[in-house]
Amino acid sequence: MVIIINPFQNPILMNIAIISSLKDKASTNIKEHLINYYNFSKLEQEFDDNIIYYKKINNNEIKLYTIDSKLIHAEDLDKQIEADVFIFISKHAAKEERKSLTLHAIGNFGKAEFGGREKTLCIAPSVYLKNIFNELSKNAQDSDYEASIEATHHGPYLEKPVLFVEIGSSEKEWIDENAGNIIAKSIINIIKKDNNIFNEKNLIINNESMKKINNDENNNYESVFVIGGSHYNHVANKVMLKTDLAVGHICAKYNLENLDESLIKEAMEKTIPKAKFVLLDWKGLGKEKQRVVGILEKNNIEYKRSDKIF
Repeated sequence: MVIIINPFQNPILMNIAIISSLKDKASTNIKEHLINYYNFSKLEQEFDDNIIYYKKINNNEIKLYTIDSKLIHAEDLDKQIEADVFIFISKHAAKEERKSLTLHAIGNFGKAEFGGREKTLCIAPSVYLKNIFNELSKNAQDSDYEASIEATHHGPYLEKPVLFVEIGSSEKEWIDENAGNIIAKSIINIIKKDNNIFNEKNLIINNESMKKINNDENNNYESVFVIGGSHYNHVANKVMLKTDLAVGHICAKYNLENLDESLIKEAMEKTIPKAKFVLLDWKGLGKEKQRVVGILEKNNIEYKRSDKIF
C-alpha cells in the first residue's frame, strides 16, 4: 500500500526561534513569562545543555532556546538552529536609566565592537519589527515604560531574518516582572495575528536569493531604510505608529560617516520585504546631509524627506 502525504495539509507557516541567554537577566525574565503564562512545553532534546521549550500557534512552530553565551556573540546561530526568523530577547543597557522597551534590526555600519561583522548587516524583518513595536506601544500604555525603535547595531551575525527586543535600561528594569510580561505578551500576540507574513515561496534562503513579500496577502506595508537621527529614532517611531510603512534598518547620525553606496544598497536589500525607498531624517543628517543625498541621487535610489511626511 502506498501512502500519499499531502504537503499542503496543515502546513507549518513559520518556524520561529526565540533566543534567551543565561547571562542576561532581562532575557531570563522574558523567557520565564513566556514559559509560565503561555503554556510552552518541554522537548526531550536540549540545546547548549539547556531545555528547549515548544509552542504551536496557528500552525506556526515556536521553539524557545537558551544559550550560555552572550546574545551579541551568538555568531552563526542559524547554522545550528533551523528557523525562518530569530527573535532575541535581551536586556538594553544605557547610561540614562530610562524605563524602555526597545527593538531593532542588527548589524554594523562600522567596526564590529559588539559582535557581528564589520560593515555588515543582517536581514531585517520589517513587518515583524513594525507589528511588535506597535504591540509593545499599546501594551505599555498603562505602564511607566516607553517603547522605542533603536538604530541598527551590534551582533551576532546571522543569515536569516533576525531582531532584538529588549528591556531597558538598568538591572532594576531587567528583572521587573511587568516589563517581562509586556514583551512576552506582545511577541505571542503578534504571532497569533500574523499568519503567513513569510511563506515558503518567499523565505530568505541566502543573500543571493532574497525575495520580496510585497504581494503577500497578509502584508500591506512597504519597507523603508531610515538614515539619520538619534539612536532612539523618533522618526522611525512615528513611521511605525502613524503610517503604512515598516522600518527595517536605521543608520543613526553617529554612523553616517561610515555610510557609503554599498551599505545603503545592502541595508535595502537586506530588508524583508525589500525597502522601497530611503527615508531621510532630514533634521538629523548634520554635516553628512549633502554627501548622503549625493550618493542616493547618483545611484538613482528613491528617497523622501521626513519633514515632507510629518
